[in-house]
Parts: sequence; C-alpha cells; structure tokens
Amino acid sequence: MNITAKYISELLYRYECVIIPGFGAFLTKRQPASIQEFTHAFFPPQKLISFNSQLQNNDGLLANYIAQAENISYTDAVAKIQRYVLSLHNKIDQGKHVVLEGIGSFYSSTENTLQFEPSQEVNYLTEAFGLSSFISPSILREKQEIPVALSQVNRETYKEQVEALEETTPIAFTPEKRGERPYMKYAAIAIIALGIGGFLGLSKINSDNKTYNDNLIVEADNKAENRIQQATFEISSPLPAINLTTIKTEDTQLITNEDTSLLVKYHIVAGAYRIKANAKKKVQKLKALGFNSELIGVNKFGLHQVVYHSYAHRNEALLALSKIKKQQDSNAWLLIKEL
Repeated sequence: MNITAKYISELLYRYECVIIPGFGAFLTKRQPASIQEFTHAFFPPQKLISFNSQLQNNDGLLANYIAQAENISYTDAVAKIQRYVLSLHNKIDQGKHVVLEGIGSFYSSTENTLQFEPSQEVNYLTEAFGLSSFISPSILREKQEIPVALSQVNRETYKEQVEALEETTPIAFTPEKRGERPYMKYAAIAIIALGIGGFLGLSKINSDNKTYNDNLIVEADNKAENRIQQATFEISSPLPAINLTTIKTEDTQLITNEDTSLLVKYHIVAGAYRIKANAKKKVQKLKALGFNSELIGVNKFGLHQVVYHSYAHRNEALLALSKIKKQQDSNAWLLIKEL
C-alpha cells in the first residue's frame, strides 16, 4: 500500500514547499484570521495550500523522509515516489478525480490542463492547532420608544424640582484656588543660581586654559629662538683635499699640494648665531680660553659663524679638531672655506 500522500501531509505541517519529483509542488501561505460579514462565519489563521506543476525537480525532502519513515534506502524511496507519480498520471488521464486525503484533489479540465482543489478539512498551521471555524448568529438590538407626551411631562417635573432645590439650597460657584507651593519658587531660584555659577565657572576655566596655552607657546618660541642662536652645524665626513699637479712649461717644475694648500682655509667652527652680538660674545669667551677665535662671515642660513681657529693645512686642522672635541665641545666641526 502506497501511503505517499500521508507523508506529504505530515511534511506540510513543517515546510512551506513539498515537491513530488516529476509531478509538482505543494506550496503553503499563511492567512490571518478572517470574518465573513454576510454569513457571520469566523475562520482561524491557517495555511492555504496551492499547487505548482512547474516545480518538479527532486530536492530530496520527500525521498529522505520516506526512507527514514520506512527504514529503506534513498534509492528505493525515489523508486517508490516514481511509481506513485505514474499511478497519479494514469488516473488523471482516465478522467478520474484523484483525491489526496487532507490535501486536495486533482482532475483534468476540458482544456487538458491539470487542476487542483485544496481541501479545507485540515489546517496545517501548527499555531492554530485546536481552533476551528464557527458561525455566530447576528445580534438584534431593540430600541425602546418613549412617548412624546410622557417625555414632556418628565421634563417639566424635573424642571420644577430643580427650581425648588435652588430656592432652598442655593449653589455658589467659586473659582478653584490652587494651593501655593512656596518651595517651587526657591527651587527655581536655586536652579537659576546654579546655572549662572556653572556658566561663570566654565568661563573662568576656559580663560585659564587660554592663558596657560599662550604661556606654553611663548615658552616654546623662546626655547626655539635660543636653540637657533646656539645652533651648531657639523660635517661628520669633511671633503678630502684636492691634489693638483701642474706642469710648468718653461722648466717642467712640479707644483705639489704643499705649495697650493695655502690657498685653502680649514676652520674649526664653534657655533652659528642669528644675532651678531651673541656671536661676538662667543668670540670673546673663546679668546679668553686661549683660542684665536674670530667671525668668518654669514652662512647660507643667515647665521654668523664663530670659529675656534683657522688653519692653512688640513692635517693640522684635524688634530686640533680632535683635541677640541674631547676637551671643549663634541659638536665642533671642520669647515673648508676660502676667506
């Protein structure tokens, strides 16, 4: 006995799409609760079932479910589905109505197209389990009519009673006096005072921060100026001396480097200063220490250069530079320049 329809029905509770390979797919769509106004019928929320004959590819859902339920292989389950589909097509081709219990029925129309009518017996929405549709009779409300004469008599009676009551017990309407709350006035004053105090305190903090920042800028500028005044430029690898060999045409006498080196001046630089007065002070300090210090002009940076001593020979200048670096200033350096 083939109970494939039962398996399909069980899967419709869990999934929105159940495909029968080679036949089509059952689709479900949630519908909210509804009321038919004319019949007074109430319907709970449910899943509406539709059929799409274009979805026929095997997604494995139905075959795996049958294989697990009947403890058979996946291949056997697929074969079982194929036999079931073949039987459905044979019955429909013969013009019979094929009923899938709890799902719906299939038949072939006059245009030879497959038609599906969903069943309304089963609600596949698990949230609405136990809820069923019902019809409520309409509610009729009766209107009581009061005779006109009686209503006029009652109105006159009420009017006379009110007038008599006003004569005996006059009603005085006095405006309602709101209770005063003096503490609210003081609370408002306190809030305003706190706001003003906070504003003044914030202004004072901002003013102090601005003054502090301005002082830092001035101090930084002064330090930078002092560093520039005392800037020292050092060349770690001085340029080597150029050895020139010249041939005198008259007596072929060679002029060696010892003869031409007197044209080159080697200066041991002590520092460079933007203000000339500071440079002169440095010269006086060095002369007091026994150096033949002097100013040798302004460099390309606009600074006045002060030297410990100037030498005519490179070796002599290097020896003096080494001694000065050890004993006086490690930042001293050698400048090669003609004066």
